[in-house]
Amino acid sequence: MDGAEDFDSIRSTVESFLLGGQREFTRQDVAEQAGVTSENSRRLWGALGFPANSDGAAEFTESDIAVVRYFRDLSVLNESGPQAVALAAAARTLGQTMARLAEWQADLVALEIISRAGDEIGSPDRVREAAESTVTAFEELQRYVWRRHLAAALSRTFDGMTGEDHTRPLAVGFADMVGYTRLTRHLHPSELTMLLEAFESTTAAAITENGGWVVKHVGDEVMFAAESARDAGRIAVEIQESTMMVGGTPELRVAFAYGPVLQRFGDLYGSVVNAASRLTGVARPGTVLIDDAAADELAGDPEFTLRGLRSVRVRGFDRLRPHVLEPRTLPRDL
Repeated sequence: MDGAEDFDSIRSTVESFLLGGQREFTRQDVAEQAGVTSENSRRLWGALGFPANSDGAAEFTESDIAVVRYFRDLSVLNESGPQAVALAAAARTLGQTMARLAEWQADLVALEIISRAGDEIGSPDRVREAAESTVTAFEELQRYVWRRHLAAALSRTFDGMTGEDHTRPLAVGFADMVGYTRLTRHLHPSELTMLLEAFESTTAAAITENGGWVVKHVGDEVMFAAESARDAGRIAVEIQESTMMVGGTPELRVAFAYGPVLQRFGDLYGSVVNAASRLTGVARPGTVLIDDAAADELAGDPEFTLRGLRSVRVRGFDRLRPHVLEPRTLPRDL
């Protein structure tokens, strides 16, 4: 490739394919053809996480008009009250999730397009073919993974569902790396990448293989959930044990709490979540702490031993009683 001009040509060709055509419509054009007001189209555009450009600029394509119609039919643009708020929040959550996924994929997709175009990288037609085959492959992968995750999420959600925002009893936990801030000051970016990959892959395996699911990763911390305190106990113990086997990984603090949790757009909220977070903050490195409700659920469970500690006073809780959870050592057959 000769330089910046070649990449500009590739960018223009790929953008035209991804956007479904050339940018030729203003915001007012989109609103008129989609049958909504310009203000409503602006609100939707912002909720999806796109920059609000001048109303007079030709920034939009046929695909933009189509998506406004989809949301219009979902009532996000023409209803008031709680439903409109919920659907606007759905648009915002969708935009944030897809933005993060796109940022992660951008380099990988670009390299794949260049690889598939090969020696004909200078040909717009060949670049478009390479972009189409690459994006189609990623779309199919995402469609498959999304459907599988949606099936699992729906099976957890339908039982006892009372509305879009609803509570249900869950075990919610956190695991975070000890000394992460200090480590980041001394690690090379490649070393930090390897550390985070080891942490995320190890914790994700422990969570999913024991019946839980990852709510989110945020830097040095993972948030997880499980249907039962027993599953959460297995997850917490395995996270600690598996991390100790990965060389160079810092010690972890792990904790979880059990009780009614509000589920909203894939995230979890409520005092149970706050209790789990506070317990994680006071846990000693290499240990697992749980709250009273989780301890009650696990009392007498042959897999674990529990040891109560003195109550602690943390932000939001005057008295929060931790319990140390450890795996029970079973006698071996001689």
